Amino acid sequence: MSQKNSEFNKVLNLWDILVLAFGAMIGWAWVVSTGDWIMQGGVLGAMIGFVLGGIMIFFVGLAYAELTTAMPQNGGEHVFSYRALGKIGSFICTWSIIFGYTGVVCFEACALPTIFAYLYPEFLQWYLYSVGGFDIYATWLVLAISLVILITYVNIVGAKTAAILQTGLTLIIGAVGIVLIAAAGITGHAANLEGQYFVGATTTEMVKNTLAVAVMTPFFFIGFNVIPQAAEEISASLKNIGRILVLSIILAVAFYSFVIGAVGYLMNNADIFLSMQSVGGLVTADAMAKAFNSDMMAKVLIVGGLCGIITSWNSFLIGGSRAMYSMACANMIPPVFAKLHPRYKTPVNALFLLGVITIIAVFFGKKMLLWVVDAGNFGCVLAYFIVSLSFLVLRVKEPDMKRPYRVGPYRFVGVMAVFMSGVMLIMYIVPGSGSALLPQEWAMVVGWVFLGIIFGSYCKIKYKDKFADHVYFVKTIEIPQEEYEAGDETVM
Repeated sequence: MSQKNSEFNKVLNLWDILVLAFGAMIGWAWVVSTGDWIMQGGVLGAMIGFVLGGIMIFFVGLAYAELTTAMPQNGGEHVFSYRALGKIGSFICTWSIIFGYTGVVCFEACALPTIFAYLYPEFLQWYLYSVGGFDIYATWLVLAISLVILITYVNIVGAKTAAILQTGLTLIIGAVGIVLIAAAGITGHAANLEGQYFVGATTTEMVKNTLAVAVMTPFFFIGFNVIPQAAEEISASLKNIGRILVLSIILAVAFYSFVIGAVGYLMNNADIFLSMQSVGGLVTADAMAKAFNSDMMAKVLIVGGLCGIITSWNSFLIGGSRAMYSMACANMIPPVFAKLHPRYKTPVNALFLLGVITIIAVFFGKKMLLWVVDAGNFGCVLAYFIVSLSFLVLRVKEPDMKRPYRVGPYRFVGVMAVFMSGVMLIMYIVPGSGSALLPQEWAMVVGWVFLGIIFGSYCKIKYKDKFADHVYFVKTIEIPQEEYEAGDETVM
């Protein structure tokens, strides 16, 4: 293990990392999928499902919070898994999370121009070709590619610039969500909830449908782990970093739950069903229109959803590039990806590569990218599982490690984190589980594994003993001794 000083600029404060994590978790799903959640579990059932799903991810988040403050170094999962499980465990974990982040970035690059076309259909001009039934137009491609270049450039210019963009967009999302919830409280009716509290003729069916929502919800909370990816760029108390990570999960759970409740309070079961069968199928937008009796307000809410697409895109671009940087520093992938911009101190080559991959992906349209996201989610969940396991291993292996944010009942938290992430992982693998990957998605997973083997084998042959030579940045964050001592207190 080699040592050197961190070269990143410490430009992110607590607010910056909160909006990065929260903005990553609150994407477009709350606009487009709320009707599906209600039809699956009912209004109250869906809300309970999101709370249960939030509890699942909360345990994983606690593991992340402790490990991030104990090892505040860019790369997050890469650092944790290396220290706990060694070279192979670290390679698998980090390569998996990069796959997940890349999938989300590619999807968001397609989603935004698609929604823009929904708002302004005349925007689609000069038909080119179709992929999986998705028509691709020249204007659609130009907008998508322009957005990729813009968002990539913003991230190259610096993490602080990206955080400023994230703050503005997250505030818009929050404002739109609050307006919807407040309007529901004023113009909605409790009568709309009748017959749609839960879905199912028996208690057993109601519980089953509620749990069906709970199982899929952790996939909407992927994003809180962008905080450890940028740990070296954070200028804040380590204990507070851990608290912000956990807070971001709580806020995301609350946001999703209240939006579901607002839609159910504004629209009865028949209204929701008709909305889902319409051309747009944007139930949340239709609920906003009904609350204000104005189609314009539906577009206002859709604009909030568009902001959510960009915040997710921005956050995962930060996370993916920092994870690549960490692997490159360790000679697990070509070291060219460890290069930092001479002025902005951002992993410029890693960002360039992600930008190029995204531009290539948009040429395949939205259908293929739905497969990319599902396959990428598998990578994220696998990384969750390995990090949770690393949390338990390090408590046994290095009990005296300084932990500014220290989880109290670590055995319970660790076991629950491993169990919950393990169940999610199994559901992707077992046919008939409702979340099992399609053959096309498995092909992508296998392809990514094969690419990882090529990178790993090449670097192992070329760098020999220096392969996976983890770099420990000795001045990642200045840590006062009193903060380490305070970390010995029990924290949940």
